[in-house]
Amino acid sequence: MSEPPARKLTLLPAVSLNMAMMVGVGPFITIPLFLATMGGPQAMIGWVLGAAVAVADGLVWAELAAAFPGSGGTFHFYDAVYGRRPLGRLLKFLFIWQFLFGAPLELASGAIGLGQYAGYWVGWLKGTAWAIGPWSVARGQVFASLAMLAITGLAHRRVDVAGRLMVALWAGMLLTVGWVIAAGLSRFDPALAFDLPPDALRLDGKFGMGLGAALGIAMYDYFGYYQICYMGDEVHDPARTLPRAVLISAVAVAMIYLAMNVGILGVVPWRSAIGSPHIASDFMARRYAGPWPARVVTGMILWTGAASTFAGVLGYARVPYAAARSGHFFRGLGRVGARSGVPGRSLLLVGGLSSLGCLLDLPTVINALLASRIAVQFGGQIATIIYIRARPDLMSRLRFRMPLYPLPALVALAGWVYVGATLERPYLIYGAATIVAGVAAFAVWDRRISR
Repeated sequence: MSEPPARKLTLLPAVSLNMAMMVGVGPFITIPLFLATMGGPQAMIGWVLGAAVAVADGLVWAELAAAFPGSGGTFHFYDAVYGRRPLGRLLKFLFIWQFLFGAPLELASGAIGLGQYAGYWVGWLKGTAWAIGPWSVARGQVFASLAMLAITGLAHRRVDVAGRLMVALWAGMLLTVGWVIAAGLSRFDPALAFDLPPDALRLDGKFGMGLGAALGIAMYDYFGYYQICYMGDEVHDPARTLPRAVLISAVAVAMIYLAMNVGILGVVPWRSAIGSPHIASDFMARRYAGPWPARVVTGMILWTGAASTFAGVLGYARVPYAAARSGHFFRGLGRVGARSGVPGRSLLLVGGLSSLGCLLDLPTVINALLASRIAVQFGGQIATIIYIRARPDLMSRLRFRMPLYPLPALVALAGWVYVGATLERPYLIYGAATIVAGVAAFAVWDRRISR
């Protein structure tokens, strides 16, 4: 078995990786979907709730990562806490099983956004590549699939080289969102930003379902505050670096999102924004009354989206790798390159599945990945924190403890339950079916390895 990689990532590349994964192209492609959930700018309530849930859940990740630093994120936490007991084996298997149904969709969503914004430059990409019955694939999605493969190849670098590249990509991301925020706030029209439709704040069932859908999209956009936890084996002084990176990223990006979305809605009427496939480009064209700022910012968004997808591939490739090293997945995926130190086979698996996911439409990708991750990953981690707090022998492992426990854990749990309860039925069935199929697959797999 290959030796584990060296610990070379410090706080700056750790924060840059998290923030690049969080921002990416997500908020630039989901604003129309976000506004549509509640039919107006009152959907901004979802951003605020999302920020609270992301910070609360970030405290869960921070506590687990500081106590049990290692590659694999959630898988590693379950392995460290539950070991090879039946519950531990089941949780670890289910996490990897659902990871393969969800994480590639998250990466694919970023690449799909790249295809949408590339279509602002090259209108040909907006056309249909092929259609089979109700399923059609745009040329931009084919572009996204190819871009996903190219980014996967770019991620096959030594971790110190990848870390420096990540900082450069992160700097481009900060410049992009900084320009968008400044452009919006300098021409901000509060009457436009808060142009609420009639009965927008009526507290009824429609409002509750819409808010849940808005919170789901917000949480999708906040995904990534924990990304560095998947690379714990490669982080310097992880007990200190990981909690700081998680919390700095969650708070900083929450502030960026709120400022950016309010700024855009203060320039572009929300009714126009709902129908825009590249809202940031249309915003810049309207703000500066010309095409060139829009074209420039489109290029910057493509840079930002590439940074996010790069960060995602870099972290997620370590999950099957960690599972394989501990004997809970195909052992061939537990190898790293002799010269690069990169888990190349695992990287290729994640990148390949993500490339295929680019051939689905964006709303399907977002809702399916939420349905596949809430119960086993986010809910399971919160339950694990509660379990640790009840065990003095495990409590001694905690290097970072969330303030006001158990309040943050309960806020995070309530947020995830709310998102799950307001998903449409097909996605709930998808999420439940992956768990049922995973339990059945585990029964076969566990019996085989126990012989």
